[in-house]
Amino acid sequence: MTERDPHGDPHRRETVLLDEQGRRTDDPARAVRGEIVDGDSTGSRRRSWFVAGQAKLDWLPVSESAFLLWVLVGLLGLWLLLGFAFGLI
Repeated sequence: MTERDPHGDPHRRETVLLDEQGRRTDDPARAVRGEIVDGDSTGSRRRSWFVAGQAKLDWLPVSESAFLLWVLVGLLGLWLLLGFAFGLI
């Protein structure tokens, strides 16, 4: 849905960021939800909402970043193994 703003600058960006407790913040790193209103050259305004949350995976004994690092190492090992098996490396 777009809106025309006859009084304001169409290129102006309005941002509302909220932290975990629902208080307004100016720090994007602390924001977990909010709203961003952007304008384009035709004067149309586009509104975007976002919600960020951190989910805990109960079945994963290590942190998500450590798990993803081990997945990356495993894929690299598989790639090297296949390269040696087919004589490409």
